[in-house]
Amino acid sequence: MQNYDITILGAGPYGLSVGAHLKQIKGLNFCVYGEPMEFWKAYMPEGMFLRSPWSASNLSDPAKNLTIDDFAAKQPSPVPVPIPLDTFVNYGLWFQQQALPELHRQKIKLVEREGSAFRVTSEDGQSWASRRVIIAAGLTSFSKRPEIFSKLSPEFVTHASDQRDVRRFQGKRVVVVGAGQSALESAALIHEAGGKVEVVVREKSVHWLGWRARMRKLGPLWKLLYAPTDVGPAGVSRIVAMPNSVKYFPRAMQNKFRTRSLRPAGARWLIDRTKNIPITTARYVTSAEPNGNALKLRLSDNTMREVDHVLLGTGYKVNVKLYPFLSQDLIQAVRTTDGFPHLTAGLESSVPGLHFMGSPAAWSYGPLMYFVAGTEFAAGEVARYIAKQQKK
Repeated sequence: MQNYDITILGAGPYGLSVGAHLKQIKGLNFCVYGEPMEFWKAYMPEGMFLRSPWSASNLSDPAKNLTIDDFAAKQPSPVPVPIPLDTFVNYGLWFQQQALPELHRQKIKLVEREGSAFRVTSEDGQSWASRRVIIAAGLTSFSKRPEIFSKLSPEFVTHASDQRDVRRFQGKRVVVVGAGQSALESAALIHEAGGKVEVVVREKSVHWLGWRARMRKLGPLWKLLYAPTDVGPAGVSRIVAMPNSVKYFPRAMQNKFRTRSLRPAGARWLIDRTKNIPITTARYVTSAEPNGNALKLRLSDNTMREVDHVLLGTGYKVNVKLYPFLSQDLIQAVRTTDGFPHLTAGLESSVPGLHFMGSPAAWSYGPLMYFVAGTEFAAGEVARYIAKQQKK
């Protein structure tokens, strides 16, 4: 195996985007490892739509020739809005074929330090040295599963990211836990597939998105309040759209930006699809016990439910130390807070040469890093930093 200047782990929106940007740096020898768009095509239910608007659904390439507009222009029929999940996957695959046709589909088994660089080993046993490693491995290691369900088998409890085909729930009684997009849309898909579904929400009400569309009626004023990235409420949206500015705010305020921008919410177009689904608010599951082929649930108001399955639409909790490919030495060396790595210029961690992209970058660069819209900033930031380092 040849050695590399940079190894990119992950071929989702962030990995593909940074790879496209790094190709512009002359003399840089890098590789990208991972199944393209794997999280989107293998860990999200069929039939879903993107919550993000059209303007916030672009992967990033330096010339801006590989936008979703460019992809749509090449399709035999118009791309619908909201964007279907499968269409977005096809867009990502098209982007990869145009920008990074030489991508390696093998997964990485181990990343460990080797002197001032790294030793990377793939699952097929190949090994090479890499001066830098960029981790853009997505969310699959971070699915959030409440402790109360941790000892139950997948027969009774699964996470929304475990369900590619919800048709398995036809004729089944299902409780969906959560109030975010994945919970609400999963419930809609199960209902439409013929399942009997109820949504249980800890909050007092379901929060529906849509203020941005309403603000358009104010004319130019709405652009002052909402950035095209469409992340965060009015005003906050403009701040979090500039990740390099977020770090200058006090930590308590940064945390508020993240909390307000990531609060559980559903797209407004889901309202009609969930109008016939019972949504139980201000309650949560306090116990879950198997009862033959069923599962008995007790809620916080002491009411009971007997169901065939619980689907956890409980989101994700970042903790980079859960990445299975990081050596123990690296896990101990990466400085973190609440599972998020501390990142400096170029999204570089406390381990020189080790970079993190996507949701793990949110503690340092704000909530935009959770979304596809963050690829433009993150890919450009990393590429500019590495270009400067190459000149030294």
